[in-house]
Amino acid sequence: MAAARLHDSTTTVDTAGRDEMRADLREAYERGRSDERASRKRHPVAMTFTFIAAAIGVVLLVLAAINGSFTRAGGVVDQNLNVAANRAEPAVRDAASNAGQSLRDAGQSVKTKAADTAG
Repeated sequence: MAAARLHDSTTTVDTAGRDEMRADLREAYERGRSDERASRKRHPVAMTFTFIAAAIGVVLLVLAAINGSFTRAGGVVDQNLNVAANRAEPAVRDAASNAGQSLRDAGQSVKTKAADTAG
């Protein structure tokens, strides 16, 4: 009977030690995960650019598959970029002209107010 009690107390000690060891391992594991996560911190802007580059790559692969070659797909992309640039140029030129005129008007308004205040 004494042997049975000794066995029971040993089992209790082993179970308690095992639980403590599991808790220590779990804590070490969680610390390791947080350390690794901190060392691999990603910058949101860099990730955005990476995602955009990947999306462009997928689009080019699809165009190459549709057109039968990367050369023809590149031609389609170049043609679309030329159309976009030709349409955008007059709008940009007009916006720059309007911005310049607005700045001149604002400068004239400030000069007029300054002259009225001084006089």
